[in-house]
Amino acid sequence: MSIATPVSSLLLMSPEDNCMIARTALAKGDTVTIDGQAVTLSQNILIGHKVARRALAVGDKVLRYGALIGSITAPVGIGEHIHTHNLESDYIPTYTLGQDGHHFLDKEAK
Repeated sequence: MSIATPVSSLLLMSPEDNCMIARTALAKGDTVTIDGQAVTLSQNILIGHKVARRALAVGDKVLRYGALIGSITAPVGIGEHIHTHNLESDYIPTYTLGQDGHHFLDKEAK
């Protein structure tokens, strides 16, 4: 008889990464396991979005797939959502969809 192994709701793409990927939509208040530590989420996180594997400070580089993808623009705690509101690409402009349905550079909104 085999025993089912629970599947984590977070996916680590590379051991060097400081973020993990949500395998399902996660709700505020859900508890996830990050590096063996139970972490209660403080916000909703959409499927496919990044979650901080450890606390990150402004200017820290974010690693995904073992590669640099951008820099943190606001402090991020373990288990918090990483997206365009607190991550800036170091390589391409970061665009956001405005309330009017048009894209604009995040730098323009600041």
